[in-house]
Amino acid sequence: MEFTEPVVLVLTSLADGPKHGYALARDIEDFAGVRLGLGALYGALSRLEDRGWIEALPAEDRRRPYRITTKGAESLSAHLSATQRLAATGLRRLLPIGAAARLWAPVA
Repeated sequence: MEFTEPVVLVLTSLADGPKHGYALARDIEDFAGVRLGLGALYGALSRLEDRGWIEALPAEDRRRPYRITTKGAESLSAHLSATQRLAATGLRRLLPIGAAARLWAPVA
């Protein structure tokens, strides 16, 4: 499965505990500053459930909560670790560019 932004956001939210759609959307907006549309949110939930990375729990007052599975947590952990290595490499490689820019910056 491709790790699209909605997939990563939903898995990250569910890593904190089960949530239904509205609670997921609010949590994602709180921790990531991203407002997922209903299509993106429920599309990600459907793909994740089909893949076995999340599972639906019994409905509570017309709301269906979801929780991350062990397989989903392992996949998210591997993806976040790879992303962390990529980000560290990119930031490290940008350092010389920042140093060069400061070296050649006009003196005020």
